[in-house]
Amino acid sequence: METTDDISIGQVVISKRGRDSGRNFIVLNKLDSEYVLICDGDLRKLDKPKKKKIKHLRVTNTVLEELKNKIIKSEKINNSYIRKQLATVTNII
Repeated sequence: METTDDISIGQVVISKRGRDSGRNFIVLNKLDSEYVLICDGDLRKLDKPKKKKIKHLRVTNTVLEELKNKIIKSEKINNSYIRKQLATVTNII
């Protein structure tokens, strides 16, 4: 079973369960050992991220370093930036 230690901020994850299954998301924050906050800039926007159980996510090896640094430094990011970042990795996954 995966824990928050296996997931980092800025990492791309894919939902395995729920109405959003199959969609790519970016991890915004780790809440505890079971939950993370995710968003995709489209269905789930930055101002209302989704609280999701880690066991309902497929973790990829892709971490968007530029986005990770912006989140950690609390720099201003918007939904279109998140969508563009996800679009670059959608072709890779």
